[in-house]
Amino acid sequence: MLLCRWIPRVCVAGLFTTTAVLAVASAQAQPVMHQIRYTVGASQDIANAEIYYRDVDPPNWADYSHNPYLYTPNAEVNLGPNQPWVLEATLANPDDWAMVVVGLPGPTTAPLQEPGFVCELRVDDVVVATDSGTKGALCSIRPW
Repeated sequence: MLLCRWIPRVCVAGLFTTTAVLAVASAQAQPVMHQIRYTVGASQDIANAEIYYRDVDPPNWADYSHNPYLYTPNAEVNLGPNQPWVLEATLANPDDWAMVVVGLPGPTTAPLQEPGFVCELRVDDVVVATDSGTKGALCSIRPW
């Protein structure tokens, strides 16, 4: 404080510098969030299709690998040509965690006719993955 009386400009400059450093540190601590849109459909009507998706970033790989279903909710959905399933989410690391997978409701369910299940993954309104299959489809940026 005594120094500020003798050299007030130094104190003001120091205050601005400290404020700027704290603001940059706060900005760096907040991850950039990305808008995720999962769309899943089917070429024919199917009841209770199994969909697994990720709508939150796990804190780390260890937590995810110890309990993946905690971070990968399940929905049983009726799908068809005019009946898609759409989910929007926000993720900090879509390259690591964005994922949707759809499959038949059970092992005795006959495969769908081509193209079967279809999925699309968008990140910030850009299509980054598509897939289709008669027994299931997986849309993800990272290979699982």
